[in-house]
Parts: sequence; structure tokens; C-alpha cells
Amino acid sequence: MSRTNPPPKRRFTQRTAILSATALLAAGVGAGGLLQGTASANALGCSVDYATNDWGSGFTANITINNGGSAAINGWTLTYSYSGNQQLQQGWNAQWSQSGSNVTVSNLDWNRTIAAGSSVSFGGNFSYSGTNAAPTSFSVNGVNCSDDGGGNGGPGDNGGNGGNGGNGGNGGNGGNEGGNGGNDGGTGGPGGPGGPGTGQRVDNPYVGAGVYVNPEWSANAASEPGGSAIAHLPTGVWMDRIAAIEGSGQAGNRTMGLREHLDEAVVQAQDHDNFVFQVVIYNLPGRDCAALASNGELGPDDLDRYKDEYIGPIAEILSDPKYSDLRIVAVIEIDSLPNLVTNVGNSEGATEMCDRMLANRGYVRGVGHALATLGAIPNVYNYIDAAHHGWIGWDSNFVPSARIFYEAANAEGATPADVHGFITNTSNYSPTVEPYFKVTDTVNGVSVRQSEFVDWNDYVDEQSFAQALRQELVRQGFDSGIGMLIDTSRNGWGGPNRPTGPGPMTSVDAYVDGSRIEQRYNKGNWCNQAGAGLGERPTAAPAPGIDAYVWIKPPGESDGASREIPNDEGKGFDEMCDPAYQGNARNGFSPSGALPDAPIAGHWFSAQFRELLANAYPPVN
Repeated sequence: MSRTNPPPKRRFTQRTAILSATALLAAGVGAGGLLQGTASANALGCSVDYATNDWGSGFTANITINNGGSAAINGWTLTYSYSGNQQLQQGWNAQWSQSGSNVTVSNLDWNRTIAAGSSVSFGGNFSYSGTNAAPTSFSVNGVNCSDDGGGNGGPGDNGGNGGNGGNGGNGGNGGNEGGNGGNDGGTGGPGGPGGPGTGQRVDNPYVGAGVYVNPEWSANAASEPGGSAIAHLPTGVWMDRIAAIEGSGQAGNRTMGLREHLDEAVVQAQDHDNFVFQVVIYNLPGRDCAALASNGELGPDDLDRYKDEYIGPIAEILSDPKYSDLRIVAVIEIDSLPNLVTNVGNSEGATEMCDRMLANRGYVRGVGHALATLGAIPNVYNYIDAAHHGWIGWDSNFVPSARIFYEAANAEGATPADVHGFITNTSNYSPTVEPYFKVTDTVNGVSVRQSEFVDWNDYVDEQSFAQALRQELVRQGFDSGIGMLIDTSRNGWGGPNRPTGPGPMTSVDAYVDGSRIEQRYNKGNWCNQAGAGLGERPTAAPAPGIDAYVWIKPPGESDGASREIPNDEGKGFDEMCDPAYQGNARNGFSPSGALPDAPIAGHWFSAQFRELLANAYPPVN
């Protein structure tokens, strides 16, 4: 796949917000850092869900108040107590305070009313030492809402997920610096949990749901030293060629086809009230038009084959009634539509293939057909790929890209109602939040946008970009309820080279280079980046406007071969995957930053997986 960088100017019963591979850990289970305690209903009709993500010296508490009564709750205050030394660091989506061991959480104006049958969710970060026992009771407006509390999950390998939206651009979260931080450009309240029964879409499919773990990826991860610590986490299932639908064309000798994955998802879903299956639709005609080498099987004029041999069979499988209880998240065509803005005409990154796909409308029509066809299946949630801030974060690309998304959403019988949201950073490495500098910073009166690395971009991280893009998409005509996903599978940038604070204020370049956690030479570098690490673990509703952090790109699967390797998968050699390559206009003529000895795209790359694990942030224990 290609990652291009244009030149500058140039909803159901709520259970837990942490996405897990297996059944939610019951109260008292001690490993893994996932924690749940559900209070029983009482005369008020309320219940409280309490889930934590614990990294040993701190934790994130995600709390939901469910109104199971027949009348709305107009204004609410939740109170509970800790038995240990847990101390509030920050909170979001509510007014938080603590006195001694007693915690009080009250509504904001926009979420003061909890309608009958609805819920409200909020979260906070805490520090602690010793043990971290869950509260044993909760009260709402002075009325006890619980008979039982959650158990102590203890510190675990999913820990350190601070990012439920606190702390603006500074990102810190008490015991876990850098966390998810920034809510710059926030877009209002989070998607609501819960929802009606089978056949009706919920606002945020990830809330209260387990998420499918690909057993083939899980086995590869578990086979690596230390890999079992993350082998239970959910990743996307990629349909990157026609043969992959039946399983015969999967990369790396994998054999499971789409139906086999869905059958396995039905089995995994038995341990959950609700369950998400993530599938990547990635086979447009003329795919990766800006790449230095083709990675696709369909020619630029093969739209009919795309419709009949690819989308049609996928839709037939997804619409099988036995999968109707699954929430199927479809990631629609990564690396496609933004090329029609950044890599056409007289731009420095223009290619003949992108000009052709603009002229024949193959990308627009293909995406429109996929949206219309899959959107007709009631339990499918379409999320269009929306590049990343290092691709369309300049003002000259930002609004035009939103317009092309809207054009595609109205093509081939599609409507904006077929779009549930968008995803950014798919398979990329852009950090979720830069904790130590913001795009608004200046050094001696000079904006950091003038630094060589930022290069006049309007954003420095994915979360602020995704939130701002969401607002622009709504302005273009998309529904105000659309949500955003961020692929955090490989954007952690931990390890020994991670900064621990801002850089020196001697110049904008010294400040930015000393502050930035991202260690790429250039944001246009997309292939098997050296120094990268696992990012935030998959998490539902982590920040306003963000439906989930997801791992759509399975960590450890190669972005592309570092040399020419003959294969029958239609995957060519792109020099951006060669560590010796010195770049082109789309990455500012910078070194590629790629790891050596990489296999072809989608094949297991052990050395990369081990580096991602070692450089994970939050760290993997």
C-alpha cells in the first residue's frame, strides 16, 4: 500500500469501554488489567458499569450510568469511594472532584439528562500505589445503584491507556505521560452507548462490545518472544484481493476466508452481549495510484470486476442472517480518494495513474458502490478511510478532500446516510497526540509550523486532525453524528529515543525535533518505519468525536518488501520500502526510514513485530 505526503501548500447493554478479545473479566479476576463491576438496578432504575485499564501505578476508570427506569434522570451526581490511596489526576465528560477517598462526578450541561433506557459515559485518570480494589457501591443522586462492585484486575499488559480525552494538547495523564492527551479541536460529546435491538445501528458500535480477534494473527503474535501479552487484542481482517474472500489468496499462507472469520466471530461473540467484526475493503481498480509500484490486482478500468467479483461476493456473505447479530465495521478503501486531491494535475506528487483515476472516476464510483451495497446491510457500519494529518493536513488539501469524500458518498446510489464515520491513520505511524508541543506554539515569535518537520501543516497529531476533520465533514453535509476511528496499532513511538519533555527553545527546529515523539524523517514515510512502537490499545469512545482507537493494521504484518520479491499476489516492489532509498517529492526527498529485510506486504515480519513490542507506548509489561 502507499502512504503519500504532498508538498506543503502544496448501542445495546453497556459492559466496558475497553475492547477485549475474550469475555469481559468478571469481578475478582486478577490478570490483564481489564476490570468490570456492574451494579444491579434498584427503585431508581439505575445501574453503574465500572471498568478500568490499569498500568501498575495508575489507571483509567471508564464509568457508565444506565437509566433502566421509565422516566428520564434530569441532572445527576454519582458518588463512590475507594478503599486505597487512589488519587484523581484528571477527568472528562463530567465534573470530577475528590475529597479523601470519596469521589463525586456530576453532569455537564450537554449530558445532564439521561433518557429512560439510555446511558451516559465518562472517565478519569487516577494514580495509586499498592492495591487497586474497585469500589463496592455507587450512588446516583443519593440513591444506591449497586449490590456488587467490580474486582481488582491488577496491572496488566493492556495498561497505560490514558487517552479518554483529558488534558488538551499537553497529553499527560498522571502516571502515564503522553497518554492520549489532546482534545484540541474537540467536537462535542462522545457517541452514546447502547441502542435498539438487532437490525438497527447504534451510535457507536464499539461501546459495550467485544471485538473480534483474528486467530491467525494472534497465533503469529503469540509465537514471538513476549507476544502473548498482546495476542488477545483485536485487529482488522483484510480483504485485499478477490481470492482473499474465499481464503485462497491471503498473504503469508493464511487460509481463513471471510466466511470462516465470521463463523469464528459468532463463536467469540457468545461471551459478549454485543460484538464487533472489523473488515478492510481494499481492492479498488487502479489501487494505490501514487505508489512507486502497483500493489493491486485490478486495472484502472476494472470497475465492473470490482463490483461483480469483489464487492458483490463480500456483500452476499456479510448479509447472511447468521451474522446479523454482529456489528460489522467495514473500513472502506484506504489510500484512495485523497490521491484525487494531492497527486493529480500539476502537483509535485502527481502521477499518471492518479490523473487517470480522477478522469474515469473509478475511485469515486468504486467507493460509492461499496458504500451503497454494504450500507444496505443493516448491521454494517461503513467508515471511509480519510488518510492522516501528514497527508491532507494542509489547508490546500483538507477541505478539498472532505469534498471528494462527500462526492463519493453520493455516487453510484450511495447517500451520506450510508456513512457511519471515517478512519484516519490506517496502517500509518502518525502519533495520536504529541504530548510536548502543539501546532500553536511559537519560539521567539516564530510559529512551529515554519519548522522543517511540521512544514506548514495545520496539525501535528492525529487526534486533533481527526476531530477537526469531523467538523469539516459535517459542514460538507455528512450527519452530525458521524464518528471517527484512529488506527493506533503502530504509532506509539516509545523506547529509549522517546522525549520526556519539550525541546530547547533556541529555534523552531530545535524545539520541534527535541519535543516530537514521532521519529520519522518525514511524515510521508509509510513503509515499515524503524523505531516505531505499538500505540494505544484498542479502546472505545476515548475522546469527543472519536468512536474508537483501533488496530486495523495487524502489527507485525509487513507494509511491503524491501527488495524485489517475485510473488503471485500482485504486489510490486516500492522503493519507499528500501532502507537505502533517498526519497522523492512525496516525502520531501528524505531517507525512507524503512527497516531492512522486509517481506512482501501482508506477510509476517518478525523483526518489525519485535521492535514494535519493544517500543510500545504505553509500554507492554
